[in-house]
Amino acid sequence: MTAIRTTCAYCGVGCGIVARPGEDRTVAIEGDTRHPANRGKLCSKGTHLGETVSLEGRLLHPEINGKRATWDRAIGHVAKRFTDTIAKHGPDSVAFYVSGQLLTEDYYVANKLMKGFIGSANIDTNSRLCMSSAVAGHLRAFGEDIVPATYDDLDAADLIILVGSNTAWCHPVVYQRIMAARADRGTKLVVIDPRRTETCEEADLHLAIRPGTDVALMNGLLAHCVRAGTVDKAYCGRHVQVPDGFWDAMAEGAHDLWSTARTCDITPADLQRFYDLFTANPRTVTLFSQGINQSVRGTDQVNAIINVHLATGRIGKPGAAPFSITGQPNAMGGREVGGLATTLAAHMDFAPENVARVGRFWAAPNMATKPGLKAVDLFRNISEGRIKALWIMATNPAVSMPDANAVRDAMAACPFVAVSDCIADTDTSRYAHVKLPAAAWGEKDGTVTNSDRIISRQRALFPLPAEVKPDWWIVTQVARAMGWRDHFVYERPSDIYREHARLSAYQNDGARLFNLRANASISNPAYDGMTPWRWGGTPFVDGQYSTPDRKARLLPVRQIELPQSLSQWPMTLNTGRYRDQWHTMTRTGLSPKLSAHRQEPLVEIHPRDAEALDIDDGDLARVTTAQGESVFRVSLSEGQRRGEVFTPIHWTDRQSTGGRTGLLPRPNVDPHSGQPGFKSTPVRVEKLSVKWTGFLVAHEAPETIDAIWATRIRVPQGWLIEMAGEGDPARLLAALLPKGDRIESSDVARGQYRSAVLSNGTLVAAAYVSSTGGLPNREWLVAQLQAASAASAMELLAGRSATPQEDRGPIVCVCFDVGLKTILAAIGEKQLATVEAVGACLSAGTNCGSCRPAIQRLLKDAKEPVHA
Repeated sequence: MTAIRTTCAYCGVGCGIVARPGEDRTVAIEGDTRHPANRGKLCSKGTHLGETVSLEGRLLHPEINGKRATWDRAIGHVAKRFTDTIAKHGPDSVAFYVSGQLLTEDYYVANKLMKGFIGSANIDTNSRLCMSSAVAGHLRAFGEDIVPATYDDLDAADLIILVGSNTAWCHPVVYQRIMAARADRGTKLVVIDPRRTETCEEADLHLAIRPGTDVALMNGLLAHCVRAGTVDKAYCGRHVQVPDGFWDAMAEGAHDLWSTARTCDITPADLQRFYDLFTANPRTVTLFSQGINQSVRGTDQVNAIINVHLATGRIGKPGAAPFSITGQPNAMGGREVGGLATTLAAHMDFAPENVARVGRFWAAPNMATKPGLKAVDLFRNISEGRIKALWIMATNPAVSMPDANAVRDAMAACPFVAVSDCIADTDTSRYAHVKLPAAAWGEKDGTVTNSDRIISRQRALFPLPAEVKPDWWIVTQVARAMGWRDHFVYERPSDIYREHARLSAYQNDGARLFNLRANASISNPAYDGMTPWRWGGTPFVDGQYSTPDRKARLLPVRQIELPQSLSQWPMTLNTGRYRDQWHTMTRTGLSPKLSAHRQEPLVEIHPRDAEALDIDDGDLARVTTAQGESVFRVSLSEGQRRGEVFTPIHWTDRQSTGGRTGLLPRPNVDPHSGQPGFKSTPVRVEKLSVKWTGFLVAHEAPETIDAIWATRIRVPQGWLIEMAGEGDPARLLAALLPKGDRIESSDVARGQYRSAVLSNGTLVAAAYVSSTGGLPNREWLVAQLQAASAASAMELLAGRSATPQEDRGPIVCVCFDVGLKTILAAIGEKQLATVEAVGACLSAGTNCGSCRPAIQRLLKDAKEPVHA
């Protein structure tokens, strides 16, 4: 098996992978020890990429209005619809909505076509939803969108502050690096997050601040630094522009210890401890993510963090920097080529001289002269009829956008929608007039840029299947068909990369740090063999910033008064990711391993809040906002603040009748970045009573299930579908189960119905329903789908083996299939005291390490005394 070095398909850590393709699209995956981002480490998602590369569910041929078409016809149709719309309504009547899943080369040609040739800047990206507030904050403070940190800074830091980042789940390899720094150097760790997540397990301090009070916290910290003499006045004098009255504002009473603690809803003692840790450790990295960015005050929150680092001179030095860590694999590459509607390529904005410069370089006939519509406004303009043709690439806005039902209505009303995707049936593609089959991970060839500015190659492991094409090729062909053949002459990704590198250096006299001059004439063989490299070196090491006077800016930012809870919406909704799933599960949802960790979309709620609502763990609950409602399974969690709930972003109509988090948040956005606020939606939670609950295990999942609640997840050799409803369960089971030899039993008095279907002596499907809640263990029944011969009829109807089986409990370690009860038993019986000891005993936590915080929590719980 030939080893191919490539990069992971998931988060912005940008881990290197060594992939060895085998027969029938199988592939062995391991971490690349030579890649500087991960040094051989992989999280659970990267480890199990091999389970997600089949052709199941793939879009393999172009389609027009649901019917298969040739590429020539599909390209011509898209080009004509866009050309006719522009001719009739102008260039601003069309739009592209693109994605951090695109490679840099894909992003570049899409941006060039829209901004340079169509003549509109109405191209925005789903990265608007995850990191555009960081971009806006960087631009305001530094004059350029520069992340002034690298992963090496984590190794050198004496204090790491994680703000709004569940790093252990969302960036596990970074979290492992932080844990290594703690073990090697004694690095201190502070986690600032309203929720007590697994990231908090090893922290020296967890500040569970009230959501939306990050500005107050950071202003309070800066005011403390002023009082403590920690401000680096010499650095500020040489390298920072400080507005008049800035320091006077820091002396206001709102920034004293007690006022800040009261605003943030934490104890003054914990806040003082945070202050002391900061002042005692000049080598500080503040790593922030979606909890900061996904807010209607996200940009101010970013600048509040940067203010502290600039004022104390903790920037441009080893182990000292503010560090925005991105969510998607190529969000950074998109930022470099102008993928956002508010930027031009090569870190340029829409200043007239930049518009002219890019126009000259591209020989562009129709340069956009002003920023385009940001994501939320873009879809609002579609609904209002101002945008009449839309091209969506590699993303699923019908699920991921805030107020997602309104986004669906907009797409339904749009006269023309084209979708480029690798998956045939997504919630978004159902609104497409044209579907264009795009390459998936494992078939793509190009580059990506990770969170610390490392450019890496993503290489193809498999040939393009059927009629699938790369995104850059699709965009290029449409551009040629629209009349710009001579300007889109690319034949391979390296052609595009060279042009991208040349543009970054074109008339760049050092005003912009982003400069790929070294690759401007890279040869095809050198491109093919490119090893990971970081552009920009150590930004700001010389104190020189990308502003006209070369000084950074301190930005006055103030904490706004947060709205009070309303009787109609008494709680606050927070949203986020699960450890082993990615975005809308089109890829990770194919993996039985990754599906084992969280098998349903849960609403996490504090036990005391649940008690007041008469809700128990495992109940169903309806979560309602002004935008819509959806149903979730209830999970009681002491890690939730009172009055707040949490739901995951991943579930869609393809997997569940509920769990639709995207339709719940308001479409309110940050005024500077346009990034939506996903973290603080007013919400109401109510218990949902049902007549019965049940589940189905089957080789094939039914197309529809007539139940109040139904959610499916992948298991080995089939599917596990959880259900709940009000109607006649016997009639439902009769409709759900496939043809075959059926065995069944019912106990009407106890409200139990059980049925199994066999074919040629093996289990095809089995369903179990109960009105009292007593249902058999799913694990044994799932295993029967893989058995060479079926268990006895008595065993199948009982839902358990006649021979007692170990109940492993919920899976904690997906790499080695180790369950909660197995770990707890080993801890108790063998007196295990450390994560390493658990690993030595059970292997749990010894591969990707994603489950280590969970194991640490179990160890802590085992040590705590039980009170009567």
